[in-house]
Amino acid sequence: MIWNERMECMASGELKEYQSERLKRTVDYIYNNSPLYKKKLDACGVDLALIKGIDDIGKLPFTAKDDIRDAYPFGLFSQPLENITEIHVSSGTTGNPTVVGYTKEDVKLWSEVMARALCCAGAKPGDMVQNAYGYGLFTGGLGVHYGALEMRLTIIPSSSGQTKRQLKLMSDFKPRILTCTPSYCLYMAEEAREIGLDPRKSSWEIGVFGAEPWSESMRKEIESSWNLLATDIYGLSEIVGPGVAQECRHKKGLHIWWDVFYPEIINPKTGKHVKEGEPGELVITTLTKLGMPLLRYRTRDIVSINYDICKCGRTSPRISKITGRTDDMIIVRGINVFPSQIEHVLLGIEGTKPHYQLVVDREAGKLDELEILVEVEHKIFSDEIKQLRIFEERITREIESVLGVSAKVKLVEPKTIERSEGKAKRVVDKRVK
Repeated sequence: MIWNERMECMASGELKEYQSERLKRTVDYIYNNSPLYKKKLDACGVDLALIKGIDDIGKLPFTAKDDIRDAYPFGLFSQPLENITEIHVSSGTTGNPTVVGYTKEDVKLWSEVMARALCCAGAKPGDMVQNAYGYGLFTGGLGVHYGALEMRLTIIPSSSGQTKRQLKLMSDFKPRILTCTPSYCLYMAEEAREIGLDPRKSSWEIGVFGAEPWSESMRKEIESSWNLLATDIYGLSEIVGPGVAQECRHKKGLHIWWDVFYPEIINPKTGKHVKEGEPGELVITTLTKLGMPLLRYRTRDIVSINYDICKCGRTSPRISKITGRTDDMIIVRGINVFPSQIEHVLLGIEGTKPHYQLVVDREAGKLDELEILVEVEHKIFSDEIKQLRIFEERITREIESVLGVSAKVKLVEPKTIERSEGKAKRVVDKRVK
């Protein structure tokens, strides 16, 4: 089943006309409704008359995450606040987070692309979906929710956490579809075995997993543990949230809905397009959004792209799984974590030194574990153990309040963490790739 067969299976020539018309309309709309974008386009010397079609997209400037942060909170909105019906916020670094505004039409668009994604994964109207993504400022939970409503699925809005309750809901309600982070899915398998449930006999037949990078080996472990089809979903709040791209049952890349999210793959250093199949940074232009449309947004995600028609019949190109990022961000349990966030906290605590390291690990079947090594001054170690523990607990609380994810803080003596003449190695990721 294909949710929007006309758009998802349209011939590339006809679709190009749609993309061209939508790009021209979007550029004009942004220029006339976003003062910051108007200033940016004028500064770059963009002649709107020369943007005649999708082939002219390279004449437009890139948009970076810092552009959104610098415009905090509402500077990049292209509609007045009274027309914004929903706001989401993603993780920030030391400064402001990114704020995204949705008009009523944008929420409808989000519902549409998420319905495409769920259908692409194998959902059918009438199916029951257990949505174990977090609800709130994070876009995961509500994105799936909107798509499930659009597709006329029965939703269990279980949100994240409360694992034993999740398993009881699965056992009693018999949902066919599970949506959550892949690492949480594996964690639930371990919990199920501990309470005497056989994961392979669960009702879940399809999993829609995202919000963090995950490998083919993890896919195999999930499918083996739960006896389900594990599919990858991609999205980012700046563009819309989950639903930008989705794997079908063939698992040969994620279909990106390029009638509304136009993709480019560039060399992150030169900004030039790379050849089909070569890895590069994914750049996305929103072609129909109204609240906060973006031109050539640099996602920092490294992928490749394939334009061949898929066996499922969809003509949309497919991007690969994310193989890395161009920045130093890591994703722990679906939460964006930046080393600079840690530095910001530590600099505000007397007694710590500006040397730290993040160690991320994941035991088989468990959630990510984040340990933060923090160098402290000699006088801290001269204090009694009780005072040392109090200091450690203070750092832990402050870091967790900023990151939004639990972490183990380990205090170490000065010069314990290895120094480098070049870029400091702030992250040690021990997770199996």
